[in-house]
Amino acid sequence: MGNKISCCVYSSPKGSRKSRKEDAYVYQPKNEDQNRLTPNNRSAASLPGVPHISERENYPEDEMGDPTSHPTIRPIFPSRSQSEINKNNKNRRKSQYDNRNLQIKVSPPAPLRKYSSCSTIFIDDSTVSQPNLKNTIKAVAFAIYFHIRNRDSNRTLEIFDEKIHPLSREMVPDDYDRRDPEHKQIYRFVRTLFSAAQLTAECAIVTLVYLERLLHYAEIDIMPANWKRIVLGAILLASKVWDDQAVWNVDYCQILKDIAVEDMNDLERQYLEMLQFNINVPSSVYAKYYFDLRALADANDLSFPLEPLSKDRALKLEAMSNEENLEKICNRPMLTRSNSLDGMTHNPRLSAAIIS
Repeated sequence: MGNKISCCVYSSPKGSRKSRKEDAYVYQPKNEDQNRLTPNNRSAASLPGVPHISERENYPEDEMGDPTSHPTIRPIFPSRSQSEINKNNKNRRKSQYDNRNLQIKVSPPAPLRKYSSCSTIFIDDSTVSQPNLKNTIKAVAFAIYFHIRNRDSNRTLEIFDEKIHPLSREMVPDDYDRRDPEHKQIYRFVRTLFSAAQLTAECAIVTLVYLERLLHYAEIDIMPANWKRIVLGAILLASKVWDDQAVWNVDYCQILKDIAVEDMNDLERQYLEMLQFNINVPSSVYAKYYFDLRALADANDLSFPLEPLSKDRALKLEAMSNEENLEKICNRPMLTRSNSLDGMTHNPRLSAAIIS
């Protein structure tokens, strides 16, 4: 009550996100001690003033290039993976051409077979509201993999460096910052956290949104030296924001047994500061990331499991659609009878007669 300094006052001057370039540094293994951010020189707390959530609408110029806030801007990971997708498509077409030529040389072409037009309907169990957990995690792991492999530079921050903040007591290899992780390694890391914390597939999509928002806001790159802690921070925030359950940092310390609670708290705090406490994910942005992840999975031969449409599932779909149609019918105004031209007389009971 009597304090002169308010807890809401922020002493740093306000500025755009482009002024945060100086907060990141280019990773150089030989001179890492000179360029690494430390609490004595720079830290994530030196970011510009964070606007109140009610004032975010007053800064449209800051959000125009943010793919994690606008549904019309494509995410970052499709551009990172485009070269790999083109290479895979070229190899796939070449393989199909070679197989076709081999079949022609080995045996004569078989006669065409006619099929009934009433074929079995195959559908998958992944929708935008309830994605398939396993395949969604694999697709997110592919997006992270292409982010690391096709990065533009090596900008990072101290809080994400695995050498300074290790996740286990095992010795970190000397070339930890030069070996790009494989897709299977990223998938196992994410799957372990999701399985132990019992997270949903929607949380995986929000994790990717937060990860790309961090790269865009803080202007850093995800690389072999920091990818685990960046992914861990994104999963930590997504589980608290998206899943309707109480999640504590100590729960993740029980999964990663060698990490301290203080380290998790510091990671979460600096992650939020670099996101400028913008943890909102619009439904349109979520749907955009979902369909782009499906396209990425299809381009990498990661198809969602298909199964024939069974009678039970068809009845469930019909019940869901009938329930919506029933509500529309109940809310529809009642129809009223209208008289025909023959009845447009003063007495509608009397009919016109022809007198000969």
